Amino acid sequence: MEQNLKEKTGRTLDEWKTLLAGKPFVTHGDFMSFLKGECGVSHGYANFIAHKARESDAASQNPDHLIEEQYQGKAALKPIFDKLKAAILQLSADVEMVPKKTSVSFRRKRQFALVKPATKTRIDLGLKFNDRPSAGRLEPSGPFGTMCTHRVQLSDVSQVDDEILDLLRAAADEAA
Repeated sequence: MEQNLKEKTGRTLDEWKTLLAGKPFVTHGDFMSFLKGECGVSHGYANFIAHKARESDAASQNPDHLIEEQYQGKAALKPIFDKLKAAILQLSADVEMVPKKTSVSFRRKRQFALVKPATKTRIDLGLKFNDRPSAGRLEPSGPFGTMCTHRVQLSDVSQVDDEILDLLRAAADEAA
């Protein structure tokens, strides 16, 4: 969105931030009302600008802190995440890791994997394939909806095995 911001709204993100810095807004809704009403910005761009100006989006937060918060009270799951992260980042030089509030996405041209501590004892590994049937450990996406096509439930670091690494590699290849 930031790449198209000047073209779509007439201002760069820095210009929007400068404009908004002088406003007495408190809530996200205050920013949205101003941007949509006074400036004529579409809802999507207004939301983007408001989050960036308030630094309330996941991308504006410290990535390590986001991951640390995900594993508060779930320390036994962190080695699973660490092993997945290391394996995924070695798949290709263009893999991008995007920590969010409750999960971490891994993308190439599109998201291909999502790691989420689902419970205190289980990580859900979401994978996105173009056309692959569910079978064995590879379940339908479940709680991921359309973000992923499949899910693998992991409760021990030993479960990040050759089968999982092959699935990750295949999903990453499809996302290239």
